[in-house]
This record gives sequence, structure tokens and C-alpha cells, in this order.
Amino acid sequence: MTLSRLPSLRTRLRLGLAAMATAVALPATAQELTIIREIDSNHYDAPRTAALAASEVLFMLADTIVGLAEDMKTIEPLLAESWTVSEDGLTYTFKIRDDVTFCDGKKMTADDVAYSLNRWQDPETKSPVRWRMGDVKSITAPDATTVVYELNAPHSELLYQLAQSFGSIVDKDTVEKLGKDFGVTGFNGTGPFCWESWTPRDKLVMTRHDDYTWGPANYENRGPAQVEKVTWQVVPEAATRTVALLTGQAQVSPYVPFIGVDKLRKAPMVDVVRSDEAFWTNFIGFKIDKDMVDDVKVREAINLAVNQEAMAEDLFFGEVEPAYSYISSGALDYNPEIDSILLKYDPEKAAALLDEAGWTLNADGKREKDGKLLQPIAYSFTGSWQQVVEAVQADLLKVGIDLQIQAFDATVAWGKLATQEFDLFTMGFPYISAGDALNLYFRSANMPSPNRMNWNDPETDTLLYEGSTAVSAAERAEDYGKVLKKVHEAAVWLPIYHKPMQIAYVNKLKPFEAHNIYGAGLYKGLQLAYK
Repeated sequence: MTLSRLPSLRTRLRLGLAAMATAVALPATAQELTIIREIDSNHYDAPRTAALAASEVLFMLADTIVGLAEDMKTIEPLLAESWTVSEDGLTYTFKIRDDVTFCDGKKMTADDVAYSLNRWQDPETKSPVRWRMGDVKSITAPDATTVVYELNAPHSELLYQLAQSFGSIVDKDTVEKLGKDFGVTGFNGTGPFCWESWTPRDKLVMTRHDDYTWGPANYENRGPAQVEKVTWQVVPEAATRTVALLTGQAQVSPYVPFIGVDKLRKAPMVDVVRSDEAFWTNFIGFKIDKDMVDDVKVREAINLAVNQEAMAEDLFFGEVEPAYSYISSGALDYNPEIDSILLKYDPEKAAALLDEAGWTLNADGKREKDGKLLQPIAYSFTGSWQQVVEAVQADLLKVGIDLQIQAFDATVAWGKLATQEFDLFTMGFPYISAGDALNLYFRSANMPSPNRMNWNDPETDTLLYEGSTAVSAAERAEDYGKVLKKVHEAAVWLPIYHKPMQIAYVNKLKPFEAHNIYGAGLYKGLQLAYK
């Protein structure tokens, strides 16, 4: 696909303007804020979802036991005002604030903290990110202001992981009252904003928590929030998001449209803030035990047939870096040994591998074996991902692979991606280290989601466990480096691109610093204020 085949930016912006009136509503007052984003979450129950769309909302609706500064390194007090760690690294004792209230006015205590964290690790919760908690022995609240978190083995990243939205502290009574509808029809947290309503695939509305005063220590404003109401509006079309910002119909977009980012940078009424303190990679994964893609030669051929560099230029206007590795080379514990085995665009070699695997070209120019066409099915999200998979589809057809695409809205897609019904899937993820990425996707316990590849390898499990419990940086890097090399050699993903964190906002708002925690650039939202 080339730029000449894409609608012009001017045409797409004009079309976006025409659609915008029904997609984005003007805020009713100067104290209201509209944030536009591309996709919605399937729900907002913290430990049960790994979706960025959930995390960016949950950070505003709830608090975690500790916070993370914008440098993505410094752990700060949040609901815990202090903590101690035993010499053996197995016991964390947190002193919990005694002045925190939930949105309904109920006082929060250490019991609520222990309840929320125990719910995260409860097998019945089926958390896709349970591994982030470490090897937990027990989590208890011996009194109203103390939480004791005991481990069976050290977990060097524990505090960093407890700062993630999955560890959001919530009200037990509300969870038990709403059951499976918690995070769907209601929510009760201690965050700077409170749940008002959610219309799936349209918008989520939150209102200011007026009693909130316990925000991150490094914030100039620790609460209450400086705007009264925030609406998270879903706007799938990139051109419409661009126009919404240019015309003031919306005030913030953490999903800066690649098609309009240069125009937004030059616009006198819009500013773009960027953070490179963490990483984000988009990839297409293979369900490696499914027919057709269970052959490593086929997976390698698909990697070699796709032109990531052309996509980076044609679809993303040079705003992203073509990806050949599963994590950015700048990430902690990246293994440079994989550089020599990375698969890059070589359609002739791709064709040769398919021949070797027994997939020959038929009269229609499509690959066939034993009377069966090479037609793997890819599940994808609608929106910008659809353009990506269509570009991949076009590249693969050149070597005879007839990729089939099924695209779903995000509220449906997450459920579809937890099935065994597809051969390939699309996904993007935030991380700061190799361990952050590898533990998420390659633990066998994480099948079928988020380990949608069904990567089931005892050696990988052992190395990931040893890496997460390592007491030295060298041991951790060695363990994670071995896993990174192992999965690259197996060609379990087709990496597409690495992208930076960018947030566009109208300059009627005060300047602020982007926060890259889990890609949720606005974090608490306490810095959002009109001039």
C-alpha cells in the first residue's frame, strides 16, 4: 500500500468534520472536559482486564497502594503513606492512610486494601495479570491502617506492579452488590473522579470526587481535581479525532491520530506532549498449535513477506518505528543477541520457505497443500488496526497466502480473543522491560488469554519465574534474555511497529507532563485544568 492509494488528509479531515457533530459533543461548561479515544474497554473491573482503555479510566476512578512518578522509576506513596521491606525481600508492610474515602463517602481502611488485592489473586477472578503480584503467600490487614503482603519468593518488581491499575482498591460492598456488573453498571473507588455512567462503544462519564486530597506526592495539585466532569468519548475515525481537537469539540486525545499529528503540531490552538519513558509495541500473534500456523516455516514466511517499513511510512506517516523485535531495543533487559536472527522483509525467501513447507502455488496464485488453501483467519479490532491487517493481507497475497480477516469492536473483541477460534490476532501492549512484556504473554498459566499464542513451554516458565525472583540485575537479564531469544527463534509473533506516547490537547488547558504508566498518559487527571 502506498500513500497514493490512501485518501488525502484534507479529504479525510473533511469527512471527519461531517461526522463529528454526532460523534463528539461540546462540553456544557468550562469546567467539563471531553477526552476522545479510539476504542472502548469490554468492562472496567480492574483485575479482570488487561485493556489500556480500561486502565486509563481506572487510574482516575481508583487509587493503588503506591504510585509511580512520570519517570517510570520512582515509587511514591499513594494509599500507603509508607512501607518497609524485610531483609529477605519476602514481607512488605504498608502503613495505610486513615483519611481516605470512597466516592460514596464510606471511609477506606486496610481491610479494603487487603480485600481488593486478595480479589486480584483469587482464582475465581480469573485475572489475566495475576502473575504481576508475584508468588503470594498471604495478604492481611492486622489493623485498620496496616497491610502485610507476604511472598513465597522475592519479587523485585512488586512495588512497580502494585502501582498498576490492576491493583485498584475498591469497595467490597459495591462489588458484592453488583456482582458481574461491577465495572459495567457501577463502580466505587477512592480516585479523584467518580463513576456516573457508561454507554458501551460510546462514552463513559465521570464526575469530580470533591473530598479527594491524597493524590501523588509529586503533583502540584493533589486534589480535588480541577475540572468537574470528564467524558471519555469513543471516536474510532482518526480524521474525526483530528478535527475535534482542531475545532475545540474535544480538549484532549491520548490517541493522537497519525494521519493528522503533523497538522496538530502546527496548529496554533493545539499542543502535543510526548513521553519516551516507556514503550509500546503493536504485533500480530500466531496461535501456534492451530493448523497452518503450527509450522514455524509458515510463521517465518509470514514475517518475511510483510513490509513493516512501508507500513510505517504509508499508514503512520513516519511517526512510528518499524518493529522486527518483540520489544524495543531500548527496554530494560533487551537481549542484543537476537539482532542477528530478526526476520526482515524478504518476499523471495518467504516464498522459498512456503515451498519447503509443502505449500505450493495453484493456478490462482494461492498456496495449497493436500487440497487445502493456506487461508489463516486473523481476529482484529476495528479502527486503525483494520488498516494494518489489510496491508498485511495485501503483502501476504503476493506470496500466495490468502489471509482472512474478522474485525470486531473492542467491547466484543476481547471476548473473541479469549477463544480458540482464530489463527492470528492483533494486539498492542505497553511495557518498560523485557520481563514486563514476556511475563504477560509467554507464561503457560496465561493461556488462553493473554497468552493467546498457546505458548506452552516448561523451560520458558522456569526462566520467567527465575527472572522475576532474581535478586541481581545480571541474573534477571540472563533469564529474560534466554526467553526473548527462544520466542524469536520460534517466530510466534509478527511485530509491526514501536510507537511513542503522544497526547494532543487544546492549549486552553494548562501544559502538563504525559505519564506513560501502562500507556495511560493522563494517569490521575489531576493536572488537567483550564488556564
